[in-house]
Amino acid sequence: MRTAPEPAGPEANPYRVDVREDEDGWRVVIVDSQGHDVSVRPCRDETEAWTYASTVRQHAYWLSAEKFREYYRLPEPVEEDG
Repeated sequence: MRTAPEPAGPEANPYRVDVREDEDGWRVVIVDSQGHDVSVRPCRDETEAWTYASTVRQHAYWLSAEKFREYYRLPEPVEEDG
């Protein structure tokens, strides 16, 4: 019997997903733990933006940060000197 893997959970994945509208239209942005935009996808309208964002949020919940970066082709996180 196969079972679904346990979700990575929101605490395991530091990325968040924003839906934004500006003069250029709607877009979905993946933001890393330092607040940097690491992926931007233009959308044709609000419905597409919210639908895509919902999918990305589900992936962020279920996938580890490493698998999420791989799937969305995101850059490796950069350690910032503090």
